Amino acid sequence: MSASPVFSSAATGRPFIFFPPSSSRSTAAKITSKTAEILAHVRASPKLAAVVPASRLDVRPAPEMVSSGIPQLDSLTGGLARGCLTEIYGAPSSGRTSILLFALACATERGELCALVDASDAFDPASAAAAGMEMSRLLWVRCGEKRNSYRGGEKQNSCPAMLDSSSSSGRLNPDTRRWESRLGQTLKVTDLLLQSNGFGMIALDLGDVPVASARRIPLVTWFRFRRAVEHTSTVLLVLERQPIAGSCSSMLVNVSGAKKLSASYHPSVKPPRHAELSHAELLDRFEITAELIRSRLECKPERKSVQSTRASFQSRAAWAG
Repeated sequence: MSASPVFSSAATGRPFIFFPPSSSRSTAAKITSKTAEILAHVRASPKLAAVVPASRLDVRPAPEMVSSGIPQLDSLTGGLARGCLTEIYGAPSSGRTSILLFALACATERGELCALVDASDAFDPASAAAAGMEMSRLLWVRCGEKRNSYRGGEKQNSCPAMLDSSSSSGRLNPDTRRWESRLGQTLKVTDLLLQSNGFGMIALDLGDVPVASARRIPLVTWFRFRRAVEHTSTVLLVLERQPIAGSCSSMLVNVSGAKKLSASYHPSVKPPRHAELSHAELLDRFEITAELIRSRLECKPERKSVQSTRASFQSRAAWAG
């Protein structure tokens, strides 16, 4: 390689040395040679022998899909994916709980063991039984107040914190601290259940948790959950008011519902304990609309029209048989 000194009147006595650039062919050859050397080193390791470059992956293996128990929702999303995190979010009375009950009922009918981590203790066993759930195959974890234990003369939390801890945590109001305590238990229990690898479905119900408290869950927690479930046959279902898992979820579904009075209601039918409330309306049927916001399960995702990403179905109250 040669260099040529250049002088100008503007910079007398200050030579500028220009190096001729190398040819693009030689650079490409060096990159190809270095890549081949790295791949050869990777294949030499027994643990990494099956590693394939991403450019050579023609088809990404699709996860196994199972039914959610709602045909309209299955036609929209293809079902619930095993080894993936699925988020279903919506406002109160939007139909989240109905989807949860149908999904758990369908899983227990397949003979699978399921777990429900109930952050707000809002699960109703009577409604679950009415939906066809086999209660003997369900583990119901009810999260309550955090209890403290004393070890070595020091006060210790019985549940490790998995929430964002900031310097302002001491200035939180009592209600926020209460929810933070419950969420600490909820996330710890969910982590233990995912590590056990013995459940067909694990549902995490955060529907009644305030949005401000739910958003304090760090993103690293959701990454941990995704990595724990991705090589298993477990369906991880999370219900919430707003999306909080970000890119860690493989499917994101928004539900919205409009309450409707059932036309089959007659005054002669005596419903349970709500009949004496003259100022209240007794509703037994709900119209639920589900919209597929995001799905990372397709090998070659295509942009769909808004009409093709929505589905509607009805849900009935437990007493309205």
